[in-house]
Amino acid sequence: MTPPAPTPVTCAQLSFAFTDGTPVLNDLTAGFAPGRTGLIGTNGSGKSTLLRLLAGRLTPTSGQVVTTAAPAYLPQQVTLDVTLRVDEALGIAEQRRALAAIEAGEVTQDHLDTIGQDWDVEERARWTLAQLGLDGIDPDRTVGELSGGQVVLLHLAALLLARPRVLLLDEPTNNLDPQARQRVRDTLETWTAGVLIVVTHDRELLERVDRIAELRDGQLSLHTGGLSSYEQALATSQQAAQRDLRAAEAAEREHHRGLAETRARTARRNKAGRATADGMPRIVAGARKRAAQESAGKLHAVQQARAEAARRRREQAERRVREDPEIRVRLPETTVPARRTVATLRGARLPHGSRARLDLDVQGPERIALLGRNGAGKTTLLRLLAGHLAAAEGQVNVPVPARLLPQRLDVLDDARTVADNVADHAPELTTTELRGHLARFLFSGTRADQTAATLSGGERLRAALATVLLARPAPQLLLLDEPTNNLDRASVAALTSALASFRGALVLAGHDLQFLQACQPTRWLLLDEELTDTTSQQATALLAPPRGDPD
Repeated sequence: MTPPAPTPVTCAQLSFAFTDGTPVLNDLTAGFAPGRTGLIGTNGSGKSTLLRLLAGRLTPTSGQVVTTAAPAYLPQQVTLDVTLRVDEALGIAEQRRALAAIEAGEVTQDHLDTIGQDWDVEERARWTLAQLGLDGIDPDRTVGELSGGQVVLLHLAALLLARPRVLLLDEPTNNLDPQARQRVRDTLETWTAGVLIVVTHDRELLERVDRIAELRDGQLSLHTGGLSSYEQALATSQQAAQRDLRAAEAAEREHHRGLAETRARTARRNKAGRATADGMPRIVAGARKRAAQESAGKLHAVQQARAEAARRRREQAERRVREDPEIRVRLPETTVPARRTVATLRGARLPHGSRARLDLDVQGPERIALLGRNGAGKTTLLRLLAGHLAAAEGQVNVPVPARLLPQRLDVLDDARTVADNVADHAPELTTTELRGHLARFLFSGTRADQTAATLSGGERLRAALATVLLARPAPQLLLLDEPTNNLDRASVAALTSALASFRGALVLAGHDLQFLQACQPTRWLLLDEELTDTTSQQATALLAPPRGDPD
């Protein structure tokens, strides 16, 4: 009989803790079968850490990871050398040179060895780039000329060109416009080469996977089907868990009442026994007393055991009921008068070769949703307003304190703790005040003493939020670049609620239509060669996922 084929990706008693002792995974044993698996969990549950362990980027504290093929890995924060050419980033530069030499008549063994069997590599590269919406990018162009979203797509294209049997993706649709997100979803839906494990908060992408794997308390649970199917099953199980908990609590109360009544009856019998024993021979009274005590002791022990069993059932039921912590964002108490000018651009040309000349006035507590395709310059414009970049030409004037939450979250010093990062930007806060603020961002106790380098994507965003929002002086112009990246739904809801109370000027750049609408912008701006005002309806059409084949 032929033995069954090994599972392509397995974890055996896998544990991991960071160097500061922070535990992430504990004795995890699991396997990932061929097909598409969506890996989910609350922020900080260890999803990115598990992916890095599977990719061989981290070494387990104990246990092991076994893969039947070398994994291809897309990290959450993609960084490529800006001086690389596109074909170098794709890993096909040497093959292109060999093909060009052969076409010019220079046929050598070295060139043939370089090409191997991959004579169609350029065609495959063009097809893969087109599939991801990068068909207009010249292979001789440099990476530094691309937007953050285009860099992510380029890295993904390079992985797909390598034809991996194990593909690990961490938030592959972050920072992408709706059309690019749709292309990534379509590409991954048709990928059948082996094992695909994707960490994402993209609900539509999670609907297209074969199974959901939830990482919770260091352990994995698997559910066949997409996200909606998983959520329905979870809701059903949670309803049952709540019923079991109520029943267990009622039973525990009943047993405690029984125990109290037993004690009361015993006390009454002892009192009656002492009265009856008066005048009895001492030996008879003593025997009756011992018998009563033994009987009461047995009854008490039975009731005590039942109460203890009821307590254990209640604790087991409590563990089945989920109560995930949620952040409580408190924005700076700042007010900007309605007619105060907080930002002005006059003929401002963005750096990095952009031809656009931008004019903009932001007055009072305006709430601006900034839209634009990948590469249009949204991130560059926000950095210009924050004072992090200088305009190539024109004038930029921001006369009020401005703070930027950058897309890359590079406000954090990886070598310093969360508490130290925040304290650097808000030195007037006392230790007690600082710790209280951090607790609202779910960094309480030792979690605030983690170094930024050890944080997950969601934790990193929460730490960057805390650093920006608690900084002094308090911002009157708040600039947020894709702020919902890597946040779970509860955290997005908390951030949305907090932004509703902000009384300063706000500029939000993003592709999350639901989040942008919930923040109730007073103005929608489209960046495309120039800044133009648009409407909520036009923005909805722009950000809505495309239907059918985008080609």
